Amino acid sequence: MPNSNFNPTRGEFSSRREFIGTTIAAAAAASLPFVPNATAASRIPVGLEMYSVRETMAKDLNGTVRVVAAAGYQGLEFYAPYYDWTPAQAKDMRKLLDDLGIRCFSTHNDSAFFSPDKIGHARELNLILGSKYMVMASSHEGATVEAWQKVADTLNAASEKLASDHLGVGYHNHQVEWKHLEGGARPMDILSKATKPSVVLQLDVGTCLEAGSDPVAWIKANPGRIRSMHCKEWSPDPGKGYAVLLGEGVAPWKELFAAAEKGGGIEYYLIEQEGSRFSEIETAQKCLAAFRDAYGS
Repeated sequence: MPNSNFNPTRGEFSSRREFIGTTIAAAAAASLPFVPNATAASRIPVGLEMYSVRETMAKDLNGTVRVVAAAGYQGLEFYAPYYDWTPAQAKDMRKLLDDLGIRCFSTHNDSAFFSPDKIGHARELNLILGSKYMVMASSHEGATVEAWQKVADTLNAASEKLASDHLGVGYHNHQVEWKHLEGGARPMDILSKATKPSVVLQLDVGTCLEAGSDPVAWIKANPGRIRSMHCKEWSPDPGKGYAVLLGEGVAPWKELFAAAEKGGGIEYYLIEQEGSRFSEIETAQKCLAAFRDAYGS
């Protein structure tokens, strides 16, 4: 998922706008099928990476969160724009999540949010939201072993700083982390070796596949570190790429679930898709149904 700087509406509407947003959300929710008790869907909770519904969220944040809950998701992961919220706005969102019975599993953060002058605000918001992990959404610090070692140092320092608050730290891969550097090392290999075992290696399945790497082998090589996974599909077919639903690409989902749950350390799954032939909300709904089919529920 690419970093983004846009600022979505944060739930502070005039009465007319609130009414319109609620109406849109209610109509969207009504179009979704009834979902049985979500705990029956898998042994591990399933959430939505909110980048999947970024355009809908920009128009009506609260309404979008309600629709996500109505679709049957058990939680979610907010991404970079959440950092612009005030503590009061984060408290309002936490109340909405609690009312809906869903959780903020983690947040997806720009690497700059881990800097000494920004991590304090990110920490405060994550604690208010009830987030368990603050995940760095990839890094573009350079293409050398030394540069990636610095990323590892930043993650380790953040892990130490946030440990007393029981707030964990993680790293999310994109494509660049699977490319070999001079000397043959891959950035992901450097990060896995140089970071503390407490640092989560959040696996993005789609970007791993596109880069030509084996996500199942990666999970098995890093036992206990894959505590969350972005279930993003990818197809090598021309013109498709990420614009497919879960199950329409080449991801070996059953093998991934087995590896994640038999040693990988998975605590929650996050469905993410960057687009499809359907609307954002329909894509989120259809991908959740496809996840359940693939999982075997």
